[in-house]
Amino acid sequence: MRKFTPCTVRTALSLALGSAALSLPSVASANETGGEGVERIEVTGSRIKRTDMEGPSPVQSIGKEDIANMGYDNLQQLLERMPVAGNGTFSTRGNNQDSTANGGAAVSLRGLGPDATLVLINGRRVAISAFAESITNSFVDINSIPVSAIERIDILKDGASAIYGSDAVAGVVNVILKKDIEGIEINLGYGETTGPDYDETTASLVWGTTSDKGSASVILDYFKNTGLESAEMGKLGTANQAPYGGMDFRSSRGFPGYFYVDGEKTIDPNCPPESATASGSCLFDYGPYGFITPPAERVGAIAQFDYNFDNDITAFLEIAAQHNTSEAGGAPTPLDEDAGLTVPGSHPNNPFGQDIEIGRYRTVDAGPRRWDIESDTLRFVAGLRGVINDWDWEVAAQKGRSKSEQTGDRSMGWVRVDFLQQEIDAGNYNPFGGVQNDPAVIDRITTSLVRRGESHMTSFDASISGEAFEFNDAMVMMAAGLEYREEDVSDVPDDQFQRGLIFGTESVSAAAERDQWAAYVEFSIPLRDDLELQLAGRHDDYSDFGSTTNPKVALKWAPSDEFSLRGSWAQGFRAPSLAQIGLGPSEESQFFVDTYRCQATGQDCDLLDYNIEFAGNPDLEAEESESWNVGAIWAPTTDLGISVDVWSIEQDNKIDEQDFGMIYNTHCNDQNSTVCVRLPPANGEALGVIQTVNSTFENVSSQEASGVDLSTNYSMDLADMGLLKFNLEWSYMHEFNKDDREYIGEYEYPKHRGLFSTNWEFNDFNVNMNISYIGSFEDTPDIDFDGNLDFDTETSRDVASQTLVDIQGAYHINDAVRVSVGVNNLFDDEPPFAIGDGDSDLYGYVSSIHNPRGRYVYTNLTWRFN
Repeated sequence: MRKFTPCTVRTALSLALGSAALSLPSVASANETGGEGVERIEVTGSRIKRTDMEGPSPVQSIGKEDIANMGYDNLQQLLERMPVAGNGTFSTRGNNQDSTANGGAAVSLRGLGPDATLVLINGRRVAISAFAESITNSFVDINSIPVSAIERIDILKDGASAIYGSDAVAGVVNVILKKDIEGIEINLGYGETTGPDYDETTASLVWGTTSDKGSASVILDYFKNTGLESAEMGKLGTANQAPYGGMDFRSSRGFPGYFYVDGEKTIDPNCPPESATASGSCLFDYGPYGFITPPAERVGAIAQFDYNFDNDITAFLEIAAQHNTSEAGGAPTPLDEDAGLTVPGSHPNNPFGQDIEIGRYRTVDAGPRRWDIESDTLRFVAGLRGVINDWDWEVAAQKGRSKSEQTGDRSMGWVRVDFLQQEIDAGNYNPFGGVQNDPAVIDRITTSLVRRGESHMTSFDASISGEAFEFNDAMVMMAAGLEYREEDVSDVPDDQFQRGLIFGTESVSAAAERDQWAAYVEFSIPLRDDLELQLAGRHDDYSDFGSTTNPKVALKWAPSDEFSLRGSWAQGFRAPSLAQIGLGPSEESQFFVDTYRCQATGQDCDLLDYNIEFAGNPDLEAEESESWNVGAIWAPTTDLGISVDVWSIEQDNKIDEQDFGMIYNTHCNDQNSTVCVRLPPANGEALGVIQTVNSTFENVSSQEASGVDLSTNYSMDLADMGLLKFNLEWSYMHEFNKDDREYIGEYEYPKHRGLFSTNWEFNDFNVNMNISYIGSFEDTPDIDFDGNLDFDTETSRDVASQTLVDIQGAYHINDAVRVSVGVNNLFDDEPPFAIGDGDSDLYGYVSSIHNPRGRYVYTNLTWRFN
């Protein structure tokens, strides 16, 4: 339970709203305990070990009790409810066939992206996912962190490159694992939706023992969820949203398809009228073939050991292993002109009686495409810590690995175009009329395949923390350290992809490596009894792009026990991801209207899907950032605390994809362009069909985000009726400016996010309610879908705000047994309707912001044995 005591401003700072609206485990300050024999601890946002939780930077802490009260057994589902999260947070929701990081999940603070959010475990970096998301977004897969192993989660809402190095531009998520456990705890949980058939099963065992010589703990965790298929979601599972007020995003790679007869685009005569377009395409609804949530199963183990030697030196060891399996799914293989398929005039089913070319077609009779995905993460940390002359010191080594493999067999819809051509030439496969071909023929045109990815990290660190010297009759605290890290990543698609024999997935290829060393120093200087100055600096040297030095300055002023002010300024950086540097030719698809060809030929005037091919850029430089935060905390009583923080983050040299609209306008009106590559034009036309648009990554962007955070909590002692607590965490984003375009209030950038919590404790009962709010924002960033973003000059409809209510009741049967029952999304609210962006959001809602799962009912049982 959080407490505010008037005896020290430090306690108000640390346990009130220097953290978050959610409760933080109470930590006694030196003033409260007399200052003798109190262990110093390292607090997120500082390397200096302190005797309390104070600090000049805003930190939100979510304790294990809060996690249990919210009822989430999935870390991503929990973090996406936090108001500080924003655009760029992604998960397994919709993250399947058309994703490049199948089965993964990440968190993005302030909407700056997962690559601008540093994720730590016990204050240390971990290996990135072997598969990058959206081709080049390197991230830590938070699905590899079991919820049952978490003691608390600290979210540092401030730039921290001067403390932690690269990636801490928007802040830090530090996952603190359970430790110093005594006894055994067993947790069993089960939950299911009340609508479409979906359920989750969880189990965990936590064991630990402590003694004067040290401690040992082992945590075993199991999680499984069934798949929630798009076909079960009704209007949220179709790409044709026109009946509901949206766009028809059905694919031009149809079943049946279209052909080129004497060079003339000719639709299959059996194309249903409702699927035929004016320009001769036969549309296909791929929507029902995917997963809203793919089936997944995770098994993990974490072991931690401390051993205290007689010379006040402690050896520590941490071993973690996680094995995840998942499945990704997509519609049957889509083929286009680039496949080069032809049908001889002698084919028994050829209705045209002459040699023809297949334009766009889909092998629906081969079945939907499926991946089986296995991911393994390993983490090993070993080191020594101790105290010399009141200086805390620590040295450690770490090895980390993330390994992923995607496989598909011949029953999973993977068609090879050379095998298909052979069966067409032999007259065995019929591509006309949308017919189902013989299973024996299907077996001869399909294949097995595999994609393998792996990332490694090896690091060494050494640090000291203690009292450096006396200043103003008080001691200046200092921390300093050295770090060395080696990283590498490889992502190898199946050779059949490389040779152009398999179509229909966002193929990725990447290989890169680097090493880096860093030195840092940090001071906490008591300028006066009520004024503390924090100075920090860090120098990083990378083997690929060079070196960077980043400072941080922070102040905390406490003129009274009830009121304090804090402020910080920092510079930061983000190194180019290994995927952005070492990316090989990699594809994704995008819906747009080829206006140049439409104007020149009258063809392809519809919204169609085209291939975008990316390649890495080894000459990228690091992104640079500057951030500041100014806040006030008021804690007039032990039961009330309020804080307000105004913040700003500015990034320069931002690495981004080349602007697609600029590429299209510059290159796609040229038949001979090597950037916007077109097929040869038919029958004297000026422009052929777009085959591929080539793109890469550059240091071309700048962006600035700013806003206001409000945190408040209040506790009411109801005497014989128990204790009632209220908490509120609210985030208002004032601006998100990117390349002189204002995104705030636009697509995926709501101005307001909030989380209100109330908890009632009465004897052995505990009742908790959470209300989360996401504000409205404009729909459709490219209103006419011509490839040029026009949200800043045109006004679209609004995507409505959403309020979700979660409730949970728990009862302690005795000291050893606790049972809880809860409902997430109590009123079964559907996500607000959205037309979409023609890219990732095609099904009537914004998948990165709103969860379509519906009402979820769960129960959990806990046994504790000492």
